[in-house]
Amino acid sequence: MTELPKGTDQTDVLADQRAGSGIVVLSTSMQLLHMNRQATELAKKITAVEHGGTTSVSARGILPTALTELCAEIIKALHIRTEAKDWEQFELKRVTGDPNQPILLRGFGLPDRGGIQHARLVVTMEELGRKQNLNAEHARERFQLTNREQSVVEHLAKGWTNKEIANALQITEQTVKEHIKHIMRKTNSTTRTGILVQIFNA
Repeated sequence: MTELPKGTDQTDVLADQRAGSGIVVLSTSMQLLHMNRQATELAKKITAVEHGGTTSVSARGILPTALTELCAEIIKALHIRTEAKDWEQFELKRVTGDPNQPILLRGFGLPDRGGIQHARLVVTMEELGRKQNLNAEHARERFQLTNREQSVVEHLAKGWTNKEIANALQITEQTVKEHIKHIMRKTNSTTRTGILVQIFNA
């Protein structure tokens, strides 16, 4: 990968390589305030996977389960992260949809001084296209990852939790956390999403 110019954000580069971001804005009572066309298309794809390949359900405007679950997590976080600055370096993410064409959901809260009922939830939806398919071998070489760290990254890319990764690799959750810490240091990342941005860009 070519070096990026100073000041260029890795996420901007990754976003530019995608077909376009879906954007969903909701109230904390889960009222849909905005959903662009790309988000509608991606939501249909997620719903089709969740319902075993049928898209008829999504036509009725029901939000996919993965999206509503992520929103529930954002609402929980909004009770703790009540200031806008609390969200500057924080996001919730989930990889969902067809494993061959996964969709990355990134969730943010927009707190309001008027209280939780005036806060907003923002979710961006991005299809991880072929360019972003995980080239695990290349990432391992580039970031000097151990075999175990590479396995952790592959599971992170599937959106797995620390507990799920620990079970799959038959190690403790604490060991998974240590591996993630080492991977963050090697990839110069501060979040799990940051790791994926670096890995998919490798």
